[in-house]
Amino acid sequence: MPGLLRGMARTAVVAGTATAVSNRVSRRQSERWAAQAQPQYEYPPEQAYPQQAPPPAAAPASSGESRIDQLKELGELKAQGILTDQEFEAEKARILG
Repeated sequence: MPGLLRGMARTAVVAGTATAVSNRVSRRQSERWAAQAQPQYEYPPEQAYPQQAPPPAAAPASSGESRIDQLKELGELKAQGILTDQEFEAEKARILG
């Protein structure tokens, strides 16, 4: 019986060693494949790109009047009582953007 136990122990050690080596080889191989799958070119961070300029401010009214002329006319309409205070403020906000 001692020979049988010694044979089983030897088989267990060999099987355990083989399993450990096989796992290590598989892990190293999968790490290599993962490294190859990564992109070779990385994009620079967003700060590397120049910032775009904000869009220009709204153009004056299509009739070609300047903002000051529009505000003067608006003030006159309010003074004449044609516009209420709320209407005046709303139009002034629209003109000034």
